[in-house]
Amino acid sequence: MRVLFMFLDGVGLGADDPAINPLAGAAMPNLKQLLGGQAMLAAAAPYDGPRASLRAIDATLGVKGLPQSATGQAVLLTGVNVPAALGYHYGPKPNPETAAFLQDGGLFGALTRAGRRAALLDAYPPGYFESIESGKRIYSSIPLAVTKAGLALFTLEDLVAAHAISADFTGQGFRERMGHAHVPALSEAEAGARLAALSERHDFAFFEYWLSDYAGHGQEMEPALRLLEHFDLVLGGLLEAWRDDEGLVLLTSDHGNLEDLSTRRHTANPVPLLLIGSAAARRRFDGVSDLAGVAPVIKELVIGA
Repeated sequence: MRVLFMFLDGVGLGADDPAINPLAGAAMPNLKQLLGGQAMLAAAAPYDGPRASLRAIDATLGVKGLPQSATGQAVLLTGVNVPAALGYHYGPKPNPETAAFLQDGGLFGALTRAGRRAALLDAYPPGYFESIESGKRIYSSIPLAVTKAGLALFTLEDLVAAHAISADFTGQGFRERMGHAHVPALSEAEAGARLAALSERHDFAFFEYWLSDYAGHGQEMEPALRLLEHFDLVLGGLLEAWRDDEGLVLLTSDHGNLEDLSTRRHTANPVPLLLIGSAAARRRFDGVSDLAGVAPVIKELVIGA
């Protein structure tokens, strides 16, 4: 079965309190329709509906301290409780000890070695590759796993050719902030449809949305609301184009953050495991209670075990 992994960095399941939780106040009709009229809050899980299921899964993994990006993402990509093995959470970028768990490419490597097509759908600008090559920047856990699997990261040229999608979905950042005016501008609905179309080219497609974590650290309600409402429009375009009988959309996160703007720090809240697709595919995740349970089920679904 085909899987589209929508990774939302720094999104937990929080309280029904619109004063601190933008997920409680944002206008997100597409997400709410999936969840039977509920917002994506702690009180909404567990939920099973005609098209979607929501579970709350643990991101702390039995390790003291607040979960962090590098180790949390490594867990999602390997199925290994990396913080427990190390004795600590670590981030945002992987230290050598965390990176060691990704040397075989995680899910990207395992699926590629099994003959499946895997890809990270995000397009990276030229400056990103220059900073990596110069040593000014290191890979975060997700692109590290992709490159260790022997797969290429998508480029500006891939984005222009509609083989990839920008981290902000619409290409606005490439056009306005980085000066690449030739990048086609997409509406949110068009971006969602592109996600669906791109996933059809792969058995396992992964999209990393890191802007949600930035919004959480920013602690500003209005930008957070706009970000979530923008995301919901993209989700609407994806849902309209997605064929539930052919694939599963999986949305989860590495740690909480955006759901509590009263703090700049990450939270210990559970994170959502939102599954969109056939009831049979969703049931395969019934036993998953934490981040470490996600990757093994994806591997089974994609490889066919």
